[in-house]
Amino acid sequence: MRVISRKPLREFAATHPPAKAPLDAWFAEASRADWASFADVRAAYRHADVVAGNRVIFDMGGNKYRLVAKIAYKSRTLYVRFVGTHAEYDKIDAKTI
Repeated sequence: MRVISRKPLREFAATHPPAKAPLDAWFAEASRADWASFADVRAAYRHADVVAGNRVIFDMGGNKYRLVAKIAYKSRTLYVRFVGTHAEYDKIDAKTI
């Protein structure tokens, strides 16, 4: 998958150092992945959830953090739409972000 962009991951990890390792691991795995459908994502991340608009919610760092990505399976492109704490995630609408 082509991950667009890594910048939000870096920025979040700069303010939340414990999130750096899980975000780096997720980025490395997502970059190597060839997900053709949500079923492929779920095979790699069993706690991932899908919402409207091909947005996938990943639980990170023992469910302390959430990452929302919009995935274009046909072009194998993943757009990072949100990275935040679980409390910050509760304040957004993952379907439209």
